[in-house]
Amino acid sequence: MTATLAQRLKELRLRKKESLQEVADAINASKAHVWELETGKSKNPSIELLTKLANHFQSSVAQILGEDPNSSKEDPDLVAMFRDLKSLTKRDREILRSTIVSMKKIKDDDG
Repeated sequence: MTATLAQRLKELRLRKKESLQEVADAINASKAHVWELETGKSKNPSIELLTKLANHFQSSVAQILGEDPNSSKEDPDLVAMFRDLKSLTKRDREILRSTIVSMKKIKDDDG
């Protein structure tokens, strides 16, 4: 299962053994905002904030977002497709999910 932005940020902070306040001070944000990012209550942070977080954690914005094209764990095409899925309606996503289930069944039946 791929970690969410919130999970990745918390993991990075804990690995660095820093408090919410220490991260907030380092990136010039409030402790509350860092907490909201880590709990998923704040979504769609600015690219400026993501860049500050990436620099602070000696990472890249792509890695923080879970979209590192150089990662052996993630297929860049799948990451791009997932990104596109987010803009579809719930109904459209359900249609795609149904299509995928059907395709998997056909594959399983073909053995």
